[in-house]
Amino acid sequence: MKLPDTQVALLNAASATDSKTVAQLSEATGENPEALAGAAFDLEAQGFVAVEERTDDRLALTDEGDRYREAGLPEVRLYRAADAAGATDDPVSMGRVIGDAELEGPTVDIALTNFARKGLGDIEDGALSADPDIDPESDPHAAALAAIADGEEVSDDPVVDRLVERGLVDRSERVERAVTLTDDGVTALMEGVEPAETVGQLTPELLTSGEWEDVEFAEYNVEADAEPASGGRTHILRQTAESVKDTLVGMGFQEMEGPHADADFWINDALFMPQDHPARTHWDRFTLDTEPMADLPTELVARVEDAHRNGVGEDGEGYHSPWSEEFAREVALRGHTTSLSMRYLSGEAVGELEPPQRWFSVEKVYRNDTLDPTHLLEFFQIEGWVMAEDLSVRDLMGTFEEFYSQFGITDIEFKPHYNPYTEPSFELFGTHPKTGEIVEIGNSGIFREEVLRPLGVECDVMAWGLALERLLMLMYGFEDIRDVHGTLCDLDLLRNVEVLA
Repeated sequence: MKLPDTQVALLNAASATDSKTVAQLSEATGENPEALAGAAFDLEAQGFVAVEERTDDRLALTDEGDRYREAGLPEVRLYRAADAAGATDDPVSMGRVIGDAELEGPTVDIALTNFARKGLGDIEDGALSADPDIDPESDPHAAALAAIADGEEVSDDPVVDRLVERGLVDRSERVERAVTLTDDGVTALMEGVEPAETVGQLTPELLTSGEWEDVEFAEYNVEADAEPASGGRTHILRQTAESVKDTLVGMGFQEMEGPHADADFWINDALFMPQDHPARTHWDRFTLDTEPMADLPTELVARVEDAHRNGVGEDGEGYHSPWSEEFAREVALRGHTTSLSMRYLSGEAVGELEPPQRWFSVEKVYRNDTLDPTHLLEFFQIEGWVMAEDLSVRDLMGTFEEFYSQFGITDIEFKPHYNPYTEPSFELFGTHPKTGEIVEIGNSGIFREEVLRPLGVECDVMAWGLALERLLMLMYGFEDIRDVHGTLCDLDLLRNVEVLA
């Protein structure tokens, strides 16, 4: 009997009494393991060998996991610093504990997030308290990192799963195949097996020489297993953003564009936000160490300042609070994309606009919030506004109902609200499909005269800011937005989640 070289080598190296792995057969024959695996499947199809597959997980520390193994997990370091600062008795300033723990950059967010998730203590109003009953030396995640580094087996699957989610451990599936000769295989060997001259690949040389007509080509087993490959894929959040854009364009809107870092004038002052408002302090916004913005429209700045100081119209009161042009020119990361709306409504972006107009943006904004299942430091805001005569709250509510119905959400609820820049104003809420919890998904209203008059707008403008991530939660049922966004992102979920149209 004639068989391909690799199959002959495998039959001669295999045993009818002892199961041998492909790795062992490769060492014995000098053949490539992948080639031997293919040969094993071919011989199994002919009944000459039996192939047994065993699957197990192989764990290895990532670079980040190795750093934490040596220096300690960020949350454990945070707890130790808090304990040393007396936080087990009374709350201690979060800034002080972070400094004592020598945490910086992204490690701070990782420490705070996992400190709360593990129940090591509480974080409230900028202060941190630690649970006195916690033993930081018995942290199961730290113990698992050490065991994996030493090549030991870790049997606690939830702990391993969490380390994989955090990107501290790589888990790869290893399939081990073992081969055993069957009775037919033994018989074939006894009767004699010879190598057949076969060609596994058609080459340019075979074609040009004409030899391809005389050679015997090896058969291919199309059912043989192949290594899994994970290709690139558009993030589900980006897919949702593009779907939102398509929906709004279909509703007659045009898209706005503008800078992420902008003057406080466009972010807040033009929006009639008082300069002493808590949201304009360093506690809520990210200022940049850069030169103030010089090219602000002088006349518009003067009109906005007058609105802040004296109000608009005969009954206008203004804020009677400090107003500084120097503060207005400071540059910060935008906390909302309404800065784009101010640029467009004022005519600074694309020239003077005549009603009716519909504009939108789906862009990132930045806020100094506390991380939790529904809040991030940077997120996407769906900004939109309509300029027309005689607009009402009914028009605004109808726009939302039409928009959200495109995503299968028909249970929108509205609640009256106060904003410095809209009157009337209301918040939007939706019901989480899994938990039944009422989730805030946006804020909206009709712009006040104090906003519109300085911009030179003489008709009504209704506007809103909606959270793209909250829409994602209502569409897909995610309970913690950090599972799809950021360092704790679940990559397997993103690879396999069904994409909604």
